[in-house]
Amino acid sequence: MFDVNEFKNMRGKDDRYERRINALKRKKMEVIHIERTIDEAIKNISGGYQSFVIYGEPQSGKTEMMIALAAKLLDVGNKIIIVLLNDNLRLLNQNLDRFKRSGIDPTPVDISEILEEEIGEKRWIIFSKKNINDLKKVKEKLYKKSRYIIIDDEADFASPNAKINEDNRTAINHAIYELLSKEGIYIGVTATPARLDLNNTFENITEKWIYFDRHKDYVGKDSFFPLDLSGLLKYKLHELPESGDDPKYLIDSILSFMTNVGFLNLNNDLKNELRIEDELDVNFSFLIHTSGKTADHKRDYDKVIKIYDVLSDESHRDFEKYVHRMFEISEKKYGIQYSHDIVTFVLRNISKKTIVIMNSKQKSKIETDPTNPPSLFTIAIGGNIVSRGVTFHNLLGMFFTRDVLHKMQQDTYIQRARMFGNRQKYLKFFELWIPGSLYFDWQKCFVYHYLSLEAIRADKGAPVWISDHRVRPVAPSSIDKKTVVIDSGEMYFHKFMYSNQLEDILKSELDNFRKLEKITEVFGKKVFPSYVSSFISSFTKPYEGYIAIHPVRNVDPSTDYHASLYRKRGVIGGHDIQKYPRALHHIMVLKNSLDEARIVYTYKGDVEFIKSLRQHV
Repeated sequence: MFDVNEFKNMRGKDDRYERRINALKRKKMEVIHIERTIDEAIKNISGGYQSFVIYGEPQSGKTEMMIALAAKLLDVGNKIIIVLLNDNLRLLNQNLDRFKRSGIDPTPVDISEILEEEIGEKRWIIFSKKNINDLKKVKEKLYKKSRYIIIDDEADFASPNAKINEDNRTAINHAIYELLSKEGIYIGVTATPARLDLNNTFENITEKWIYFDRHKDYVGKDSFFPLDLSGLLKYKLHELPESGDDPKYLIDSILSFMTNVGFLNLNNDLKNELRIEDELDVNFSFLIHTSGKTADHKRDYDKVIKIYDVLSDESHRDFEKYVHRMFEISEKKYGIQYSHDIVTFVLRNISKKTIVIMNSKQKSKIETDPTNPPSLFTIAIGGNIVSRGVTFHNLLGMFFTRDVLHKMQQDTYIQRARMFGNRQKYLKFFELWIPGSLYFDWQKCFVYHYLSLEAIRADKGAPVWISDHRVRPVAPSSIDKKTVVIDSGEMYFHKFMYSNQLEDILKSELDNFRKLEKITEVFGKKVFPSYVSSFISSFTKPYEGYIAIHPVRNVDPSTDYHASLYRKRGVIGGHDIQKYPRALHHIMVLKNSLDEARIVYTYKGDVEFIKSLRQHV
């Protein structure tokens, strides 16, 4: 007999998160950093915190984390997850496709796909671009629902309120604010959280920010922008002239890219390690990032097309010159024994190319996606669209010459580091072509940014963001002047137990820099991060007295910072500074009556320290 009850409750238990984690483990992927992040996020929500940020390095696997996070949020009873992305159709398709292929239940949908469906009591993962039309559709579709969770990818872009000092809201910020209403949960995900802090975006709680750690195969700032440049880099850096537009450098970069592709495909061990399933060749991509203007992209495109036209036509007057140059480049990198085979491979496969302008205003009906290289030689050309969020697989080189007439914004340039990511297997073949001064300014962006992130991860309140005459953390219009102060701020690191061992180090005959290194060795990087020591050694030429270690300060029990050892207005005052007039770097140890201690650091160079005065918990 037919009994409909036998076919009810077929969906089974809510184990999406467990299934996703197990699927990643079967692929031999690390999951501990994903699990840790999601545990903290659920703890925040359970604790009643409605707005916080998850931050991690560019292209460090945050999309995979967001898939697992959505699964967990659904498992614990939430019915509607809204995933917001930049107003970029390519980025939307890339992320939506990854969510769908994960097998998560329910299958994620773009808001335009469900305009005719009933929301009902079903569970949903809804994707929306951060533009007014899409956000309006989301609001209209969910107007009867009062509780949903927003996961805002690239949260520092478009979502912050650029009209914060006008007692008004920008259109996108206002639309998201209305979606959140009273019961909504906001989780911003980004590599560059400074704007979210200084803008007070959706009153996010800095103290509840979550750091998403990188996986073991990640390649990032430590490889591409190491603090100590005296050693050998793990990739090839080509320094371009500071001015001029001589096409020979772009020609050399493309020819060099081709020889690298040739070598990797001719080396069977490397090829088998990189190859996907049964593909014959391993395809690679090269990114040309020279301007934000579409007219310049067309000129770059024409230059690249000419290179391929020359190499495809043996009768062309420049054929011999280009082939000879390719042979020279190949010989210099791989030796005479490989040069002939590499050049032969390139010329035999010269037609296996894809060249795409990613910032073109003219959209073709069929647009090739170069981010997952479809051809042996795939070249992407663009500016702002390729600067954020888009992941380039098998990226083997980057030609970067953006002009910076004014201050560099840390958030913008950190996001432009598209070479970061899962590049470990072929890092030594990667090539970056860039003017020297731009490289050093870019390096400084990362130094300042990660020095601030070290402060966030300490057990204290709001971070301090660093700015100087060349680099600033965010656009000034995004800074909430009511809650932010710009001053000679201080950085506080983790508390620890004071000991005689610390006294011995401070009283020793070691020079002050070595004392700091010794403190890190003995008490750990959380007490005094090695990154700060590297900053001191890399950005200051040593001279007598350039580091001041102040006497230990015993904090009176009657003070309001006795327990926390954190004072909002700072502890190293002008009187202290005057005692060491030559010092740029000032260190002080705070100690309370419980024998707890904390190290305070401030830098008196050509910098400003920007910090939020908000306190939430």
